[in-house]
Amino acid sequence: MKTALVFNPGIKKYAFGPGHPFTSDRFDNFINFAKRELPDFSEIFEEVSPKPASENDLELVHGREYIKAISRASKGIILPNISRHSTADNFNPATGYLPAGIHEAARIAAGTSLEAADLVRSGKFLKAVALGGGLHHAGREKGEGFCIYNDVALCAKKLLAERVKKLLILDTDAHAGNGTAELLAEENRVLFIDIHQDPATIYPGTGFVGEIGKGKGQGFTVNIPLAPGADDESYEYVFQNVISPLAEEFQPEIIIRNGGSDPHFADGLTRLGLTLKGFRLIGKRVRQLADRVCKGKEVDLIASGYNPQVLPSAWLALLGGLLDFNTELKETHSSPFPKGFRMEETKKTVSSLREILKDYWECFERL
Repeated sequence: MKTALVFNPGIKKYAFGPGHPFTSDRFDNFINFAKRELPDFSEIFEEVSPKPASENDLELVHGREYIKAISRASKGIILPNISRHSTADNFNPATGYLPAGIHEAARIAAGTSLEAADLVRSGKFLKAVALGGGLHHAGREKGEGFCIYNDVALCAKKLLAERVKKLLILDTDAHAGNGTAELLAEENRVLFIDIHQDPATIYPGTGFVGEIGKGKGQGFTVNIPLAPGADDESYEYVFQNVISPLAEEFQPEIIIRNGGSDPHFADGLTRLGLTLKGFRLIGKRVRQLADRVCKGKEVDLIASGYNPQVLPSAWLALLGGLLDFNTELKETHSSPFPKGFRMEETKKTVSSLREILKDYWECFERL
């Protein structure tokens, strides 16, 4: 069965202006790279063009006032209180204001992820990849971190509304998914596992092991902060000792993974130590996990990464592991970190996490 590659060319308008770290040429660059590297591209992927998310869809996770403010600002209307609804990292560096047209572009991003989720839920595809998805920093009433609408939480809410009983969200972006955590903090039908760089060393400053959700969702948020430089071996250890045991106990119906190339050692905005082999490892472990717990059903949301030389290769390595196709990808940089760097810190973090969560999960009582 082919995998759906969900992509609306309008996503290229999801841009913040010259000099901003998030560049919109990433999508065409990736597709062109993948078609060059994969002679059988059309046998692996079926390209699907999605519609933008409706404002009713957006209201599943965002407030009406917020959506209205973003829509007005996107048309060039100057709102004196825009800082209530967006942090400055979402502003165009040239204008000091939200980019023109960003509301419509963000609706396309959200619609891309919703389409991917629906294709898997309905059984039309076993797996679907949403190019432009994974904007995990946006909260209910405020955008931040290059994210306007939180398509990750939106996918979860939409799938739950469509009678999917349990979901696993695995966030492998280098930054903690603070918006997703906030929007799903009290949800016990979603297990949110977030592996990221130690928030004491990077934006957004949240995602410590003690943040485990609230109310009936307590214990269903799992943060795995890694020390700067943590490499492939740390990720393998975390999959073996945290992610896989939890997923097997929880038994989700669908896995949603989000995150792009920014855990790579040469990303530039981050300081983790993942290699291209490590990205393939993530994809492979997600594939194996989906095969074991949810009949292979997986939605992949992919957008992030800030080194344009690394991004296409890392994205393709992820998908190569996820879909089990071979690629001959070579690093364009040399890692500054020795193999196994930060493993001791990773083991201590996992030990602390299991201690905190052992009252919520039987798998941690046994480990």
